Amino acid sequence: MQKRFFLKAGAAALALSCVAAHAADTPIKFQLDWRFEGPAAFFLHPVAKGLFKAEGLDVQVDAGSGSGGAVQRVASGTYDMGFADLASVMEFHANNPDAPNKPIAVMVVYNNTPSSIMALKKSGIKSAADLSGKKLGAPVFDAGRKAFPIFAAANKISNVTWTTMDPPLRETMLVRGDVDAIAGFTFTSLLNLEARGVKPQDVVVMQYAEHGVKMYGNVIIASSKLIQENPEAVRKFLRGFAKGAKEVIAKPADAIAAVKARDGIVNVPLETRRLQLAIDTVVNSADARAEGFGQLNASRLSLMASQVSDVYATKQRVAPASVWNGSFLPPSAVLDVLPRK
Repeated sequence: MQKRFFLKAGAAALALSCVAAHAADTPIKFQLDWRFEGPAAFFLHPVAKGLFKAEGLDVQVDAGSGSGGAVQRVASGTYDMGFADLASVMEFHANNPDAPNKPIAVMVVYNNTPSSIMALKKSGIKSAADLSGKKLGAPVFDAGRKAFPIFAAANKISNVTWTTMDPPLRETMLVRGDVDAIAGFTFTSLLNLEARGVKPQDVVVMQYAEHGVKMYGNVIIASSKLIQENPEAVRKFLRGFAKGAKEVIAKPADAIAAVKARDGIVNVPLETRRLQLAIDTVVNSADARAEGFGQLNASRLSLMASQVSDVYATKQRVAPASVWNGSFLPPSAVLDVLPRK
């Protein structure tokens, strides 16, 4: 009888300690830039595997509707952290200098912008030089469209006209011949074209990073409020994320399970390929290996800030030091996630 009492008492104490530990976890609301597709595994996998939980964080990851929206929601305080294109972060800072809760980039994930210009070979377009005088299509907020003047200047392209459409129509309009080429993320539009019956070998892909545009892509952002009030939570998040990223890069096919768990209708083979394409083109790129995962080069950052200021016609010039804070990054041993090539 006494033994049973102590067993029950011990179980109750363990349960209470678990509840207390759970209650102590710091809640973090995280806003993605887009839907639950392959690249979302970088954030959903560490949640599913308890890597954030091991850091004492209770992380909630929600799907998004674009980088601009992610920046706005973090700035409004609706979300604590998010994932967004660095150019969008710069644009917000320069256009909202008095905003009290400006998002700060704290880790680079896409070392290169994923933006590309894509055309069908049957159009006769073979290189960037062939885009002069052509009709291009993209949503008005598309990162590649907004940064196109930088791509155009680097490749001496002129007299381009733009057609605006909603994101779901972008690839369809290219296939129908409504536009000569489109701007979009490589790992999004290329696979979307394939889903519409286009063979990959019939697509001309001009990645910005390979055509003189060395802009950074998506970064993890944190609100100024979180940085000021709980900087340790930012450090813990980045540490858990880096550990998860190493697993995602090593076994993308396994990591897609976390995406499938959040959206049961995803096409697993397709999203696995999308994730692998993202890893190959912008996460484990030559620039990323040279600079180190999560980190950036100060001169590249300054050049990008200047380019965004000019091309986006911001109210104020972008101040590089105001948009980036690398002091929360984990030590080099934790950031050693990229396989050697």
